Amino acid sequence: MQFIINNWKSRAGGPVDASAFLKSLRSPRSLAKEKELLIDLFDDWDVLTNTWFEVADCASFIEELSEDKSFPARQKAALLASKVAFCLEDYENALNFALSADTHFKLTPRPRSKTVGDKDDEYVNKIIEIAIDSYKRLKNSGDKMDPRLEALINRIFQRNLDKNELLYVIGLALDTRRIDMVEKAIVKSTESHVLLLETIQKVTSAKMDVQLRTQLLDVLVKLFTSNKHADFVAICQCLIKLNRPEDIGRMLDRLMAHPNGDLIAYQIAFDLYENASQQFNNRVLETYASFHQPSASASKEEKPATPTSTPEGQKDQKEQSPKPEESAPMARLKAILRGEETVKHHMQFLIKNNHTDMLILKEMKDCVRTATAHNATLMANGLMHLGTTCDDFLRDNLDWISKATNWNKFNAVSTLGLIHKACFYDDFSCAGHESAAMKLLDPYLPKTEPDQYGFKEGGSLFALGLIHANHGTAACVKYLREQLSAAQTSAVRHGACLGLGLAAMGTQNQDVYLQLRDALYLDDAVTGEAAGLAMGLVMVGSLNSPAFQDMVQYTCDTQHDKIQRGLRTGIALLAYGRQDEAESYISQLVDVKSNAMLRSTGVAMMSMAYVGSGRANVVSRLLEKVATDPNNDVKRFAVMGIGFLLSKQVLIHISPSICKDYVGMLVEHFNSHVRYGAAMALGIACAGTGYKEAISLLEPLLSAKENYVRQGAVIALSFIYVQQTDVGCPKVGEFRKQLTKMTTEKGEDSMAKFGAIIAQGILDIGGRNMTIALHNRSGTTDMGGVVGMMAFQQFWYWHSMVPFISLACKPTCLIALTKDLQMPKMEFKSNARASLFAYPPALESKKKEEHEKVETAVLSITHKKKPVKKGEEKMEVDEEPKAKEEEKKAVPDNEPPTHTIENPARVVRLQLKTLSMVENSRYKPVKSITYGGIIMLLDKTPDQKAELVVQAVAGGTTLDPAAPEKQPHSTFEIDLKDN
Repeated sequence: MQFIINNWKSRAGGPVDASAFLKSLRSPRSLAKEKELLIDLFDDWDVLTNTWFEVADCASFIEELSEDKSFPARQKAALLASKVAFCLEDYENALNFALSADTHFKLTPRPRSKTVGDKDDEYVNKIIEIAIDSYKRLKNSGDKMDPRLEALINRIFQRNLDKNELLYVIGLALDTRRIDMVEKAIVKSTESHVLLLETIQKVTSAKMDVQLRTQLLDVLVKLFTSNKHADFVAICQCLIKLNRPEDIGRMLDRLMAHPNGDLIAYQIAFDLYENASQQFNNRVLETYASFHQPSASASKEEKPATPTSTPEGQKDQKEQSPKPEESAPMARLKAILRGEETVKHHMQFLIKNNHTDMLILKEMKDCVRTATAHNATLMANGLMHLGTTCDDFLRDNLDWISKATNWNKFNAVSTLGLIHKACFYDDFSCAGHESAAMKLLDPYLPKTEPDQYGFKEGGSLFALGLIHANHGTAACVKYLREQLSAAQTSAVRHGACLGLGLAAMGTQNQDVYLQLRDALYLDDAVTGEAAGLAMGLVMVGSLNSPAFQDMVQYTCDTQHDKIQRGLRTGIALLAYGRQDEAESYISQLVDVKSNAMLRSTGVAMMSMAYVGSGRANVVSRLLEKVATDPNNDVKRFAVMGIGFLLSKQVLIHISPSICKDYVGMLVEHFNSHVRYGAAMALGIACAGTGYKEAISLLEPLLSAKENYVRQGAVIALSFIYVQQTDVGCPKVGEFRKQLTKMTTEKGEDSMAKFGAIIAQGILDIGGRNMTIALHNRSGTTDMGGVVGMMAFQQFWYWHSMVPFISLACKPTCLIALTKDLQMPKMEFKSNARASLFAYPPALESKKKEEHEKVETAVLSITHKKKPVKKGEEKMEVDEEPKAKEEEKKAVPDNEPPTHTIENPARVVRLQLKTLSMVENSRYKPVKSITYGGIIMLLDKTPDQKAELVVQAVAGGTTLDPAAPEKQPHSTFEIDLKDN
């Protein structure tokens, strides 16, 4: 038979008409050895490709052979049955038979055939793909696993381990929930430290449930601690995710006991303040302090026993007191964890690099004709000078500011909290850090004689909360609680609630929560709106069941829509980052057909629970709400929620493009509320990226007929354009001109003009040294950023919510510190042209001469008399622009490909990857400077005196070095009027 088979295979035109062989295969007279020979024949793709449709007719018989235990080649028969099913595109059966084939199904494809090409490669890859998908589905559902499938997946893992394709193994292990394979791959690696870091990045950014992430992080922490090159900073990131502050406290204590361990401890503390909640850091501090309490108590017991009447006793007492050198590191660590050092150094950076263009503010001020525009300009000034402590615009325009009335006055005073956001230090020392903020706001804070309306007082309490947002001290919280209890007007209570919520954000302090709930139960619309939001701020991310029930019940009971809106935001914040754990709460709200407010609350809660997760099934649920819910608020919140879900920016153009795919069609939706939501979703997901496709979708909305759609579009574009340059994003210059046009034109609608002015403030936020970010530098979701963005979106109803955007603003800086937390004078190298990341050029004031120049009128008769001059004029006009263009191009052509930046440096997001240390630098960073932020330095020559950066004085900088020092601005003296 072998001779016949060989002749048939070698015939001209290839093997065709296999009926005779198939008949023999089915024949009961054929021997098992002959059947095996025929199965081997058709197993060859050179044969099967031309005859599979004939072989398919006897597929049932081949399947019977594969199940016949007495047939010695049953596994070969199963493999043939799998290939026939593959040709029939019946992939499920193809996988099933491939599993029955066991080891006869080879993971490595056969060599390429000259006649049919890579057919076996296609088959093998398809079976592996279907196998992995089936395995993932069974793993996720928890159904019973087929042991044959498990064996195949194990073979796939082992093959890649043998090939040392460890990244593939880890990626597959994360997809298939195989924690054991993650551990196996890392242990096998020769560069386990690098692989561990990459795995942490994958685990923190991948879409997975909380339980799996927790198990993975536990394993990674174990591997990190057993690694000879333990990366404590990375371990800290894992422990934050695992919510294990006690372990971090113990780690810090061990590090502080080792030489140069304090540098790593300081770096961890800075990262903790950036990544963890206020409650988490407080628990770390408590754990760390507990290790030093016994020694402190012992010293106290020894002191009374020492006789103080003799000089010797005095000497002993001095020896027992802690030395400054010993206590300083501990004090520094505590100051870092409280956020004092971060805020102080960020303030120095913002003061030194303040590039706010005052001419923009002047032009906006000169064009203000309505109370709405006046209000917007004051808030834009606050945003432009966020954290810079520069209040020149306020001091220079007191008469103009005095026009603010009622709630505009509240907003005007609250902007002081933006400008002086970091100003709670006296002479940059930690001692008495509350007094600076209190002294600054003293003219506006509540006094013994209550004001009739209390707008200034309420605004000052809100400002105090903004200054201490997410790092409120016990004294600050106590003061705000006292003011809330003593408040007599709704405006003061409104400001006190907002300030208290910000200062106690994330602490889950029950006493503060209960006091805010009491304010809510007053059933005052203005007070209740702020109290509902503040309750959510205090309990953010807690998913506290009693708090949820209290807030939902009052949402149903109250008749005030303002209170309902405040509670909606507060309830949403309870679910922050809790993902699947929040589903039982979301389900109680999202399908309540009789109450649109509860449905919109459920949608907002869904957005916060899954923020940054990118979960496709949740996005589908939100899109379903857009399509089916009749209420415009629900639709708008659902579309904006997509932006929150897809706001991940670890890989800068991945999530923005996904958001564009989901929201792109909604930008053209017939419902204007959906279009507004789509604009905001794009702005949130693409913030700070300059993503061109999102910009092209938003630009048509600038000419929408609805004023609020234009408002949303211009603010969303400001999110995307923030810190973009003309070199990297050419349209940013046109957008700035568009903003100027919208703010100065008399015919522009007041709502759109409000949006344009706020957008200008966002575009130049923090003296052009900040960006909008919902995620921190490690790629994890930033609680303050998300909370700030969510609360800011409520400006749709209440303009006083605009300052909340400051929580989502992050300084784009690189600040290097020595062991003493001082900024040394040093430089960093940026391997890119300076113009790529430069500040935008300042506006130039219009010169009077330009208005006086008028072209000479040329009569038609003059043209006839002087034809030669006409030609000469043409030549002059053509040459001037060319000369100007040559001048402009001359600078970029000669620009060096690299440049250096000084500490503290402004480093925009795209610039980070270009950074490197200068050669022969005196300092070595504890972690890579490409992360940005605050980096601790190891001094290679500690014996030499370091040259330090001169500290800037709070209050802003001036261009004239001979100018007298600015004094704090005067108190507002505003007569309240109803008009």
